[in-house]
Amino acid sequence: MTRDERNRVIARAVVVSIAGAVATYALYLLREVLLTLYISSLLAIGLSPIVRRIERRRLLKGRVRVPRWVAILSLYTGFLLAVALVLALIVPPIVTQVGQLAQDLPARVDRLQRLLVEYNLLNPDWSWESLFSNLQVPGIALTGFFGAVSSAVGAFGKVVTVLILPFYLLLESQSLKSGFLRFFREENRKRADRIARAVTIKVGAWLGGQLLLAAVIGTTATIGFWLIGVPYFYVLGLIAAIGELIPVVGPILAAIPAIALGATVSLQTALITALYCWAQQFVENNVLVPRIMERQVGVSPVTIIVALLVGSTLLGFLGAVLAVPSAAIIQVLVQEYLDREASAEDT
Repeated sequence: MTRDERNRVIARAVVVSIAGAVATYALYLLREVLLTLYISSLLAIGLSPIVRRIERRRLLKGRVRVPRWVAILSLYTGFLLAVALVLALIVPPIVTQVGQLAQDLPARVDRLQRLLVEYNLLNPDWSWESLFSNLQVPGIALTGFFGAVSSAVGAFGKVVTVLILPFYLLLESQSLKSGFLRFFREENRKRADRIARAVTIKVGAWLGGQLLLAAVIGTTATIGFWLIGVPYFYVLGLIAAIGELIPVVGPILAAIPAIALGATVSLQTALITALYCWAQQFVENNVLVPRIMERQVGVSPVTIIVALLVGSTLLGFLGAVLAVPSAAIIQVLVQEYLDREASAEDT
């Protein structure tokens, strides 16, 4: 190799390294935007099977197919109507119970403290005054309040974006898919299309199954807590439904406030509440999840736990929610690679 060729190789390596560093830094700066796009893409992929099912229906005695934009708009309209109906049913009692909880919380916390002291689970000298003795000065607290309001507004904007962006992704899905396949060589496009279809099936099964599980757990938790006599059962049922969105640890975290509020009624109520939460999760893990999630998504429990650990470490709560669909996508890619290697060895 001549000196000029060696200099060109070195220069090319330096340019590639600098370009890679700049690209990595740019991706880091755009991490929130990329995360929003990823969540929106997951929702669009998960909803695409339903949209295709609606598209296959024919109007005017089978002479006219449902346009794609009508299918997507009808799906969004049905979703908004369902949300509005659910909110109309649960928001008024939830607001009432939250107000009552805020009013009764000091008395219930004191009752819980006395119960813990009675069973030697808490130091009798401990008090809430000692916990809040170092409260922030009003100016700092006011700054924190405005910061919290700003964060809430930003979070609301992201939620709206995540809800709107899938509409346009679904609307332009055919052109986006064609553009995506162009990145592959002609002989690899069929394989890429097959992988994309497998990912769509996996994510669609996950989204449908997760929403169904959350609805079942939230409803049964609300009814169960009401029958047991736990106060604020509407609020606790909503917490249980949200906790169901987080695999493995979510239901455990959601059961803690229910047991704590049950303890403010009596120790017996707390024990019955704990047993009910355990029975509910036992039925879910052994009946609902195998029938709804594992058969459809096909992700093993070990994979779910590892994905949960990685996702929660990287992104916290959001990472735990996205762990299962991300693991399903990675599983599709790994399986495709293994199948390709096995076919190459056979030939």
